[in-house]
Amino acid sequence: MIKKTLLSLTQRRRKTARAPMDMTRGPMLKNVLLFAWPLMLTGILQLLFNAADMIVVGRYSGDQAPQALAAVGSTGSLINLLINVFMGLSVGASVLVAQRWGAGDQPAVSCAVHTSVTVALLSSILVGAVGVLFARPLLKLMDSPDDVIDLAALYMRIYFLGMPANMLYNFGAAVLRAVGDTRRPLYYLTIAGVANVLLNLLLVIVFHMSVAGVAIATVVSQTISAVLVILCLHRTHSAIHLDFRRLKIHMPELKAILRVGLPAGLQGSLFSISNVLIQASVNSFGSIAMAGNTSASNLEGFVYTSMNAIYQADLTFASQNYGAGKPDRVRRVMWVCLGAVAVIGFALGMAFLALGAPLLSFYNGQKEVIEYGLMRMRVIMPFYFFCGMMDTMVGQLRGVGCSILPMIVSLSGACLLRIVWILTVFAVPEWHTLTVLYISYPISWAVTFLAHLLCWRLISPKALRLITPDPPQR
Repeated sequence: MIKKTLLSLTQRRRKTARAPMDMTRGPMLKNVLLFAWPLMLTGILQLLFNAADMIVVGRYSGDQAPQALAAVGSTGSLINLLINVFMGLSVGASVLVAQRWGAGDQPAVSCAVHTSVTVALLSSILVGAVGVLFARPLLKLMDSPDDVIDLAALYMRIYFLGMPANMLYNFGAAVLRAVGDTRRPLYYLTIAGVANVLLNLLLVIVFHMSVAGVAIATVVSQTISAVLVILCLHRTHSAIHLDFRRLKIHMPELKAILRVGLPAGLQGSLFSISNVLIQASVNSFGSIAMAGNTSASNLEGFVYTSMNAIYQADLTFASQNYGAGKPDRVRRVMWVCLGAVAVIGFALGMAFLALGAPLLSFYNGQKEVIEYGLMRMRVIMPFYFFCGMMDTMVGQLRGVGCSILPMIVSLSGACLLRIVWILTVFAVPEWHTLTVLYISYPISWAVTFLAHLLCWRLISPKALRLITPDPPQR
Protein backbone atom coordinates (compact mmCIF):
# COMPACT_ATOMS: atom_id res chain seq x y z
CA MET A 1 0.00 0.00 0.00
CA ILE A 2 2.78 2.44 0.95
CA LYS A 3 4.66 1.53 -2.21
CA LYS A 4 1.58 2.24 -4.32
CA THR A 5 1.03 5.57 -2.59
CA LEU A 6 4.64 6.62 -3.14
CA LEU A 7 4.45 5.57 -6.78
CA SER A 8 1.23 7.56 -7.23
CA LEU A 9 2.80 10.66 -5.67
CA THR A 10 5.90 10.33 -7.84
CA GLN A 11 3.83 10.01 -11.01
CA ARG A 12 1.69 12.98 -9.98
CA ARG A 13 4.78 15.08 -9.31
CA ARG A 14 6.27 14.17 -12.67
CA LYS A 15 3.02 14.98 -14.40
CA THR A 16 2.84 18.35 -12.64
CA ALA A 17 6.47 19.16 -13.44
CA ARG A 18 5.84 18.49 -17.11
CA ALA A 19 2.44 20.19 -17.25
CA PRO A 20 2.45 23.08 -19.72
CA MET A 21 2.33 26.53 -18.17
CA ASP A 22 -1.01 28.33 -18.21
CA MET A 23 -0.07 31.69 -19.71
CA THR A 24 -3.60 33.03 -19.83
CA ARG A 25 -3.92 33.61 -16.07
CA GLY A 26 -1.80 34.25 -13.01
CA PRO A 27 0.89 36.84 -12.19
CA MET A 28 2.49 38.10 -15.40
CA LEU A 29 6.06 38.96 -14.35
CA LYS A 30 6.48 35.76 -12.35
CA ASN A 31 5.23 33.58 -15.19
CA VAL A 32 7.32 35.41 -17.78
CA LEU A 33 10.47 34.87 -15.73
CA LEU A 34 9.58 31.22 -15.04
CA PHE A 35 9.13 30.72 -18.78
CA ALA A 36 12.24 32.68 -19.75
CA TRP A 37 14.92 31.39 -17.39
CA PRO A 38 15.19 27.90 -18.93
CA LEU A 39 15.41 29.60 -22.33
CA MET A 40 18.20 31.84 -21.02
CA LEU A 41 20.05 28.83 -19.66
CA THR A 42 19.50 26.98 -22.93
CA GLY A 43 20.92 29.85 -24.95
CA ILE A 44 23.82 30.40 -22.56
CA LEU A 45 24.71 26.71 -22.62
CA GLN A 46 24.53 26.71 -26.41
CA LEU A 47 26.85 29.70 -26.52
CA LEU A 48 29.21 28.12 -24.01
CA PHE A 49 29.45 25.13 -26.29
CA ASN A 50 29.94 27.42 -29.30
CA ALA A 51 32.55 29.32 -27.33
CA ALA A 52 34.25 25.99 -26.66
CA ASP A 53 34.42 25.57 -30.45
CA MET A 54 36.08 28.96 -30.77
CA ILE A 55 38.44 28.49 -27.84
CA VAL A 56 39.58 25.04 -28.89
CA VAL A 57 40.10 25.98 -32.53
CA GLY A 58 41.63 29.36 -31.61
CA ARG A 59 44.16 27.89 -29.20
CA TYR A 60 44.93 24.40 -30.46
CA SER A 61 45.22 24.80 -34.23
CA GLY A 62 48.95 25.53 -34.19
CA ASP A 63 50.36 28.34 -36.29
CA GLN A 64 47.00 28.74 -38.08
CA ALA A 65 45.04 29.39 -34.87
CA PRO A 66 44.01 33.03 -35.68
CA GLN A 67 43.03 32.01 -39.22
CA ALA A 68 41.05 29.00 -37.94
CA LEU A 69 39.25 31.20 -35.39
CA ALA A 70 38.48 33.76 -38.10
CA ALA A 71 37.25 31.00 -40.45
CA VAL A 72 34.73 29.58 -37.95
CA GLY A 73 33.53 33.00 -36.80
CA SER A 74 33.29 34.69 -40.19
CA THR A 75 30.81 32.11 -41.53
CA GLY A 76 28.10 33.01 -39.01
CA SER A 77 26.46 35.84 -40.93
CA LEU A 78 26.55 33.86 -44.18
CA ILE A 79 25.05 30.76 -42.55
CA ASN A 80 22.29 32.91 -41.08
CA LEU A 81 21.64 34.45 -44.48
CA LEU A 82 20.97 30.99 -45.93
CA ILE A 83 18.93 29.46 -43.11
CA ASN A 84 16.98 32.37 -41.63
CA VAL A 85 14.04 32.12 -44.04
CA PHE A 86 13.42 28.57 -42.85
CA MET A 87 14.20 29.34 -39.21
CA GLY A 88 11.56 32.06 -39.47
CA LEU A 89 9.06 29.35 -40.31
CA SER A 90 9.73 27.85 -36.87
CA VAL A 91 8.56 31.18 -35.42
CA GLY A 92 5.38 30.83 -37.45
CA ALA A 93 4.97 27.27 -36.16
CA SER A 94 5.42 28.43 -32.56
CA VAL A 95 2.84 31.21 -32.94
CA LEU A 96 0.34 28.88 -34.62
CA VAL A 97 0.66 26.14 -31.98
CA ALA A 98 0.45 28.71 -29.15
CA GLN A 99 -2.67 30.35 -30.56
CA ARG A 100 -4.41 27.01 -31.14
CA TRP A 101 -3.34 25.83 -27.68
CA GLY A 102 -4.64 29.02 -26.07
CA ALA A 103 -7.96 28.55 -27.88
CA GLY A 104 -8.17 24.93 -26.65
CA ASP A 105 -8.43 23.52 -30.19
CA GLN A 106 -6.54 20.21 -29.79
CA PRO A 107 -7.14 18.78 -33.31
CA ALA A 108 -5.76 22.01 -34.79
CA VAL A 109 -2.74 21.80 -32.47
CA SER A 110 -2.01 18.27 -33.73
CA CYS A 111 -2.27 19.33 -37.36
CA ALA A 112 0.07 22.25 -36.68
CA VAL A 113 2.67 19.98 -35.06
CA HIS A 114 2.72 17.45 -37.91
CA THR A 115 2.83 20.18 -40.54
CA SER A 116 5.70 21.90 -38.71
CA VAL A 117 7.87 18.79 -38.53
CA THR A 118 7.21 17.97 -42.19
CA VAL A 119 8.18 21.51 -43.21
CA ALA A 120 11.36 21.18 -41.13
CA LEU A 121 12.38 18.01 -42.98
CA LEU A 122 11.69 19.36 -46.47
CA SER A 123 13.28 22.76 -45.90
CA SER A 124 16.41 21.25 -44.35
CA ILE A 125 17.13 19.23 -47.50
CA LEU A 126 16.84 22.34 -49.67
CA VAL A 127 18.94 24.69 -47.55
CA GLY A 128 21.52 21.96 -46.87
CA ALA A 129 22.08 21.41 -50.57
CA VAL A 130 22.44 25.14 -51.24
CA GLY A 131 24.94 25.54 -48.40
CA VAL A 132 27.13 22.64 -49.51
CA LEU A 133 27.17 23.65 -53.18
CA PHE A 134 27.65 27.40 -52.85
CA ALA A 135 29.81 27.78 -49.73
CA ARG A 136 33.03 28.83 -51.44
CA PRO A 137 31.48 31.15 -54.11
CA LEU A 138 29.55 33.00 -51.40
CA LEU A 139 32.67 33.37 -49.25
CA LYS A 140 34.44 34.79 -52.30
CA LEU A 141 31.70 37.40 -52.63
CA MET A 142 32.33 38.33 -48.98
CA ASP A 143 35.97 39.04 -49.83
CA SER A 144 37.17 36.35 -47.43
CA PRO A 145 41.01 36.51 -47.21
CA ASP A 146 43.08 33.85 -48.95
CA ASP A 147 44.47 32.53 -45.67
CA VAL A 148 40.92 31.98 -44.33
CA ILE A 149 38.64 31.02 -47.22
CA ASP A 150 39.62 27.33 -47.56
CA LEU A 151 39.08 26.68 -43.86
CA ALA A 152 35.79 28.63 -43.86
CA ALA A 153 34.46 26.74 -46.90
CA LEU A 154 35.32 23.39 -45.30
CA TYR A 155 33.51 24.38 -42.08
CA MET A 156 30.40 25.50 -43.95
CA ARG A 157 30.13 22.35 -46.08
CA ILE A 158 30.29 20.05 -43.07
CA TYR A 159 27.90 22.29 -41.12
CA PHE A 160 25.25 22.21 -43.86
CA LEU A 161 25.43 18.42 -44.12
CA GLY A 162 23.90 18.43 -40.64
CA MET A 163 21.06 20.78 -41.56
CA PRO A 164 18.22 18.21 -41.13
CA ALA A 165 19.16 17.77 -37.47
CA ASN A 166 19.43 21.53 -37.00
CA MET A 167 15.97 22.18 -38.44
CA LEU A 168 14.27 19.32 -36.60
CA TYR A 169 15.60 20.47 -33.25
CA ASN A 170 14.57 24.09 -33.78
CA PHE A 171 11.06 23.27 -35.00
CA GLY A 172 10.57 20.67 -32.26
CA ALA A 173 11.79 23.05 -29.56
CA ALA A 174 9.48 25.74 -30.99
CA VAL A 175 6.50 23.42 -30.49
CA LEU A 176 7.48 22.73 -26.88
CA ARG A 177 7.97 26.45 -26.16
CA ALA A 178 4.55 27.19 -27.65
CA VAL A 179 2.87 25.18 -24.89
CA GLY A 180 5.10 26.56 -22.14
CA ASP A 181 7.66 23.74 -21.92
CA THR A 182 11.08 25.38 -21.92
CA ARG A 183 12.83 22.93 -19.60
CA ARG A 184 13.11 19.82 -21.71
CA PRO A 185 14.86 21.64 -24.61
CA LEU A 186 17.32 22.84 -21.96
CA TYR A 187 18.00 19.27 -20.81
CA TYR A 188 18.44 18.00 -24.36
CA LEU A 189 20.76 20.82 -25.33
CA THR A 190 22.85 20.20 -22.23
CA ILE A 191 23.38 16.56 -23.22
CA ALA A 192 24.21 17.50 -26.80
CA GLY A 193 26.51 20.32 -25.70
CA VAL A 194 28.57 18.09 -23.43
CA ALA A 195 29.02 15.71 -26.36
CA ASN A 196 30.05 18.68 -28.51
CA VAL A 197 32.77 19.78 -26.09
CA LEU A 198 34.16 16.27 -25.67
CA LEU A 199 34.27 15.75 -29.43
CA ASN A 200 35.99 19.15 -29.87
CA LEU A 201 38.73 18.13 -27.49
CA LEU A 202 39.12 14.74 -29.13
CA LEU A 203 39.02 15.79 -32.77
CA VAL A 204 40.99 19.06 -32.53
CA ILE A 205 43.56 18.40 -29.80
CA VAL A 206 44.09 14.64 -30.19
CA PHE A 207 43.46 14.13 -33.91
CA HIS A 208 44.53 17.67 -35.03
CA MET A 209 41.48 18.11 -37.28
CA SER A 210 41.21 21.88 -36.61
CA VAL A 211 38.16 23.44 -38.33
CA ALA A 212 36.89 20.11 -39.67
CA GLY A 213 36.90 18.67 -36.16
CA VAL A 214 34.85 21.55 -34.78
CA ALA A 215 32.33 21.24 -37.63
CA ILE A 216 31.94 17.47 -37.16
CA ALA A 217 31.44 17.92 -33.41
CA THR A 218 28.74 20.52 -34.10
CA VAL A 219 26.84 18.25 -36.50
CA VAL A 220 26.97 15.27 -34.12
CA SER A 221 25.72 17.37 -31.17
CA GLN A 222 22.88 18.80 -33.29
CA THR A 223 21.88 15.28 -34.25
CA ILE A 224 21.73 14.24 -30.60
CA SER A 225 19.52 17.21 -29.65
CA ALA A 226 17.23 16.62 -32.65
CA VAL A 227 16.72 12.94 -31.79
CA LEU A 228 15.92 13.79 -28.18
CA VAL A 229 13.36 16.51 -28.99
CA ILE A 230 11.63 14.39 -31.65
CA LEU A 231 11.41 11.42 -29.27
CA CYS A 232 9.98 13.79 -26.65
CA LEU A 233 7.18 14.85 -28.99
CA HIS A 234 6.58 11.24 -30.02
CA ARG A 235 6.21 10.07 -26.41
CA THR A 236 4.10 13.00 -25.23
CA HIS A 237 0.47 12.10 -24.51
CA SER A 238 -1.17 15.40 -25.39
CA ALA A 239 -2.21 17.39 -28.45
CA ILE A 240 1.46 17.93 -29.40
CA HIS A 241 2.05 14.15 -29.71
CA LEU A 242 4.02 13.38 -32.88
CA ASP A 243 2.87 10.33 -34.85
CA PHE A 244 5.39 9.58 -37.61
CA ARG A 245 2.67 7.98 -39.72
CA ARG A 246 0.71 11.25 -39.76
CA LEU A 247 3.55 13.42 -41.04
CA LYS A 248 2.06 15.52 -43.82
CA ILE A 249 1.41 19.12 -44.74
CA HIS A 250 -2.06 20.39 -43.82
CA MET A 251 -2.70 23.36 -46.10
CA PRO A 252 -4.63 25.59 -43.61
CA GLU A 253 -1.84 25.16 -41.06
CA LEU A 254 0.87 25.70 -43.69
CA LYS A 255 -0.77 28.93 -44.78
CA ALA A 256 -0.96 30.10 -41.15
CA ILE A 257 2.71 29.21 -40.59
CA LEU A 258 3.73 31.04 -43.76
CA ARG A 259 1.64 34.09 -42.87
CA VAL A 260 3.72 34.68 -39.75
CA GLY A 261 6.88 32.71 -40.45
CA LEU A 262 7.71 33.77 -43.99
CA PRO A 263 7.91 37.50 -43.19
CA ALA A 264 9.89 36.63 -40.06
CA GLY A 265 12.27 34.48 -42.10
CA LEU A 266 12.64 37.05 -44.86
CA GLN A 267 13.34 39.67 -42.22
CA GLY A 268 16.04 37.50 -40.68
CA SER A 269 17.67 36.71 -44.02
CA LEU A 270 17.58 40.30 -45.24
CA PHE A 271 18.94 41.37 -41.87
CA SER A 272 21.77 38.98 -42.57
CA ILE A 273 22.54 40.83 -45.80
CA SER A 274 23.53 43.88 -43.80
CA ASN A 275 25.50 41.67 -41.42
CA VAL A 276 27.23 40.01 -44.37
CA LEU A 277 28.19 43.46 -45.66
CA ILE A 278 29.49 44.39 -42.22
CA GLN A 279 31.44 41.12 -42.03
CA ALA A 280 32.87 41.79 -45.49
CA SER A 281 33.93 45.25 -44.28
CA VAL A 282 35.59 43.68 -41.24
CA ASN A 283 37.31 41.16 -43.53
CA SER A 284 39.00 44.02 -45.35
CA PHE A 285 40.98 44.78 -42.17
CA GLY A 286 42.64 41.33 -42.19
CA SER A 287 42.48 38.02 -40.34
CA ILE A 288 43.59 39.47 -36.97
CA ALA A 289 40.71 41.98 -37.00
CA MET A 290 38.38 39.15 -38.04
CA ALA A 291 39.54 37.04 -35.09
CA GLY A 292 38.95 39.92 -32.64
CA ASN A 293 35.53 40.62 -34.13
CA THR A 294 34.64 36.92 -33.87
CA SER A 295 35.62 36.76 -30.20
CA ALA A 296 33.64 39.89 -29.29
CA SER A 297 30.61 38.73 -31.28
CA ASN A 298 30.62 35.43 -29.44
CA LEU A 299 30.66 37.23 -26.08
CA GLU A 300 27.81 39.49 -27.22
CA GLY A 301 25.82 36.35 -27.85
CA PHE A 302 25.56 35.70 -24.11
CA VAL A 303 23.80 39.02 -23.65
CA TYR A 304 21.68 38.56 -26.75
CA THR A 305 20.46 35.09 -25.84
CA SER A 306 19.34 36.34 -22.41
CA MET A 307 17.35 39.11 -24.07
CA ASN A 308 16.06 36.72 -26.72
CA ALA A 309 14.49 34.59 -23.98
CA ILE A 310 12.31 37.59 -23.08
CA TYR A 311 11.43 38.02 -26.75
CA GLN A 312 10.37 34.36 -26.88
CA ALA A 313 8.29 34.88 -23.73
CA ASP A 314 6.56 37.92 -25.20
CA LEU A 315 5.88 36.10 -28.47
CA THR A 316 4.40 33.04 -26.75
CA PHE A 317 2.43 34.83 -24.01
CA ALA A 318 0.98 37.30 -26.52
CA SER A 319 0.06 34.43 -28.89
CA GLN A 320 -1.67 32.33 -26.24
CA ASN A 321 -3.59 35.26 -24.74
CA TYR A 322 -4.55 36.43 -28.22
CA GLY A 323 -5.89 32.95 -28.95
CA ALA A 324 -7.70 32.91 -25.57
CA GLY A 325 -9.35 36.30 -26.24
CA LYS A 326 -7.64 38.25 -23.42
CA PRO A 327 -6.51 41.63 -24.80
CA ASP A 328 -5.61 43.11 -21.41
CA ARG A 329 -3.03 40.40 -20.82
CA VAL A 330 -1.67 40.87 -24.34
CA ARG A 331 -1.01 44.54 -23.53
CA ARG A 332 0.39 43.82 -20.09
CA VAL A 333 2.93 41.24 -21.25
CA MET A 334 4.46 43.76 -23.64
CA TRP A 335 5.29 46.28 -20.91
CA VAL A 336 6.49 43.59 -18.53
CA CYS A 337 8.82 42.16 -21.18
CA LEU A 338 10.11 45.57 -22.29
CA GLY A 339 11.07 46.40 -18.70
CA ALA A 340 12.69 43.02 -18.14
CA VAL A 341 14.71 43.07 -21.36
CA ALA A 342 15.97 46.62 -20.73
CA VAL A 343 17.24 45.74 -17.26
CA ILE A 344 18.79 42.43 -18.34
CA GLY A 345 20.39 43.86 -21.48
CA PHE A 346 21.95 46.88 -19.80
CA ALA A 347 23.20 45.02 -16.72
CA LEU A 348 24.77 42.16 -18.68
CA GLY A 349 26.18 44.48 -21.34
CA MET A 350 28.04 46.60 -18.81
CA ALA A 351 29.24 43.53 -16.89
CA PHE A 352 30.71 41.95 -20.02
CA LEU A 353 32.33 45.24 -21.02
CA ALA A 354 33.99 45.54 -17.60
CA LEU A 355 35.42 42.02 -17.99
CA GLY A 356 36.15 42.38 -21.70
CA ALA A 357 39.92 41.85 -21.84
CA PRO A 358 40.13 38.71 -19.68
CA LEU A 359 37.10 37.19 -21.41
CA LEU A 360 38.53 37.86 -24.87
CA SER A 361 41.84 36.32 -23.86
CA PHE A 362 40.10 32.93 -23.52
CA TYR A 363 39.55 32.88 -27.29
CA ASN A 364 43.02 33.97 -28.32
CA GLY A 365 45.83 35.44 -26.23
CA GLN A 366 47.35 37.70 -28.91
CA LYS A 367 47.31 41.34 -27.82
CA GLU A 368 46.16 42.58 -31.24
CA VAL A 369 43.22 40.16 -31.32
CA ILE A 370 42.10 41.29 -27.85
CA GLU A 371 42.33 44.97 -28.77
CA TYR A 372 40.22 44.48 -31.89
CA GLY A 373 37.64 42.66 -29.77
CA LEU A 374 37.53 45.48 -27.20
CA MET A 375 37.05 47.98 -30.00
CA ARG A 376 33.76 46.30 -30.90
CA MET A 377 32.61 45.75 -27.30
CA ARG A 378 33.08 49.43 -26.34
CA VAL A 379 30.58 50.43 -29.04
CA ILE A 380 28.07 47.59 -28.73
CA MET A 381 27.72 46.60 -25.08
CA PRO A 382 26.46 49.86 -23.46
CA PHE A 383 23.58 50.06 -25.95
CA TYR A 384 22.80 46.40 -26.55
CA PHE A 385 19.54 46.61 -24.57
CA PHE A 386 18.02 48.52 -27.53
CA CYS A 387 18.42 45.34 -29.60
CA GLY A 388 16.43 43.39 -26.99
CA MET A 389 13.69 46.01 -26.85
CA MET A 390 13.50 46.04 -30.65
CA ASP A 391 13.08 42.26 -30.78
CA THR A 392 10.50 42.27 -27.98
CA MET A 393 8.30 44.65 -29.96
CA VAL A 394 8.63 42.34 -32.97
CA GLY A 395 7.48 39.43 -30.78
CA GLN A 396 4.49 41.41 -29.58
CA LEU A 397 3.39 42.23 -33.12
CA ARG A 398 3.89 38.67 -34.36
CA GLY A 399 2.03 37.31 -31.34
CA VAL A 400 -1.17 39.01 -32.50
CA GLY A 401 -0.68 37.73 -36.04
CA CYS A 402 0.92 40.87 -37.50
CA SER A 403 4.14 39.84 -39.26
CA ILE A 404 4.33 41.87 -42.47
CA LEU A 405 4.53 45.25 -40.71
CA PRO A 406 7.40 44.39 -38.33
CA MET A 407 9.27 42.89 -41.27
CA ILE A 408 8.97 46.11 -43.26
CA VAL A 409 9.88 48.29 -40.28
CA SER A 410 12.86 46.11 -39.32
CA LEU A 411 14.20 46.00 -42.84
CA SER A 412 13.87 49.75 -43.23
CA GLY A 413 15.05 50.78 -39.79
CA ALA A 414 17.87 48.30 -39.30
CA CYS A 415 18.91 46.51 -42.48
CA LEU A 416 18.56 49.42 -44.91
CA LEU A 417 19.96 51.93 -42.45
CA ARG A 418 23.10 49.83 -41.94
CA ILE A 419 23.61 49.42 -45.67
CA VAL A 420 23.24 53.18 -46.18
CA TRP A 421 25.70 53.74 -43.32
CA ILE A 422 28.28 51.45 -44.94
CA LEU A 423 27.89 53.08 -48.36
CA THR A 424 27.98 56.67 -47.08
CA VAL A 425 29.43 57.37 -43.62
CA PHE A 426 31.81 54.40 -43.50
CA ALA A 427 32.91 55.09 -47.09
CA VAL A 428 34.38 58.50 -46.13
CA PRO A 429 38.17 57.91 -45.94
CA GLU A 430 38.55 59.75 -42.61
CA TRP A 431 35.76 57.63 -41.07
CA HIS A 432 36.77 54.30 -42.60
CA THR A 433 37.41 52.64 -39.23
CA LEU A 434 35.96 49.67 -37.40
CA THR A 435 34.58 51.93 -34.65
CA VAL A 436 32.54 53.92 -37.17
CA LEU A 437 31.38 50.67 -38.76
CA TYR A 438 30.18 49.28 -35.41
CA ILE A 439 28.28 52.47 -34.53
CA SER A 440 25.70 51.49 -37.17
CA TYR A 441 24.42 48.79 -34.79
CA PRO A 442 23.17 50.84 -31.81
CA ILE A 443 21.78 53.58 -34.06
CA SER A 444 19.75 51.08 -36.09
CA TRP A 445 18.47 49.30 -32.95
CA ALA A 446 17.22 52.49 -31.30
CA VAL A 447 15.55 53.82 -34.46
CA THR A 448 13.85 50.49 -35.20
CA PHE A 449 12.59 50.02 -31.63
CA LEU A 450 10.93 53.45 -31.66
CA ALA A 451 9.36 52.72 -35.04
CA HIS A 452 7.96 49.38 -33.78
CA LEU A 453 6.54 51.06 -30.69
CA LEU A 454 4.78 53.63 -32.87
CA CYS A 455 3.37 50.86 -35.07
CA TRP A 456 2.02 49.06 -32.00
CA ARG A 457 0.28 52.20 -30.82
CA LEU A 458 -1.35 52.53 -34.22
CA ILE A 459 -2.48 48.93 -34.81
CA SER A 460 -3.15 47.59 -31.30
CA PRO A 461 -6.62 49.16 -30.84
CA LYS A 462 -7.92 47.40 -33.94
CA ALA A 463 -5.98 44.15 -33.45
CA LEU A 464 -7.05 43.71 -29.83
CA ARG A 465 -10.64 44.82 -30.42
CA LEU A 466 -10.98 41.84 -32.77
CA ILE A 467 -10.32 39.39 -29.93
CA THR A 468 -12.35 41.07 -27.19
CA PRO A 469 -14.98 38.53 -26.08
CA ASP A 470 -18.59 39.42 -26.71
CA PRO A 471 -20.38 40.84 -23.65
CA PRO A 472 -22.60 38.36 -21.79
CA GLN A 473 -26.24 38.23 -22.83
CA ARG A 474 -28.68 39.78 -20.34
